Amino acid sequence: MAVNRWWPRLALIALLLAALGTEALDRSSAAGRPADRAMPGAAVAPPFSLSASGARGVEAAAVLAVAGGDRIAIPVVGIEKASLRNDFGLPRGGGRSHQAIDILAPRGTPVVAAVDGEILKLFRSPAGGITLYLADPAKEKVFYYAHLDRYAAGIAEGEQVRRGEVIAFVGTSGNAPRDVPHLHFAVERLPAGGEWWKGVAENPYPLLMEKGITVRLR
Repeated sequence: MAVNRWWPRLALIALLLAALGTEALDRSSAAGRPADRAMPGAAVAPPFSLSASGARGVEAAAVLAVAGGDRIAIPVVGIEKASLRNDFGLPRGGGRSHQAIDILAPRGTPVVAAVDGEILKLFRSPAGGITLYLADPAKEKVFYYAHLDRYAAGIAEGEQVRRGEVIAFVGTSGNAPRDVPHLHFAVERLPAGGEWWKGVAENPYPLLMEKGITVRLR
């Protein structure tokens, strides 16, 4: 079921408001890394009906398995490329910039693995809230998910997941405005040692525009 068409317009308005926001807390208190603020705005009722236990969406992963090895799942179910907005690099408080893109979606919308890979870290912080780090098979890149509502049932560190598999749900944990559920999605290149907290941010927007696939659960 598609996300309402007015979300992209809301995102554009919200981006302007976000630039006026105050400085966020550290994304990871353990590593001292910053997490960017979310965008203000309004929310709508979730169009999905999932069990409280959290469906894993393996069937969706199976569909994506034949879509090409270099394709990337847009990490929120039902979101199309046209709905994405490039807010990477927008100014934030304290002279920082937004090192991710924010994907607006109703609370409880399934969040999926962008690529095949390993759940590298499950982490909670004051800024990012419920977060998840997914490493690609070569452990060259890590995909960072923040402000989640909850993890999908069975998700654990070290687990191997498939592209398109449901791993969590959109929420407003951490410092996200309570009325603007969204996914804070970042892509980072890992250092040679593979430390998840030392990645160098890359803009996810061009990557998703070039190789992104929309996931729809059956």
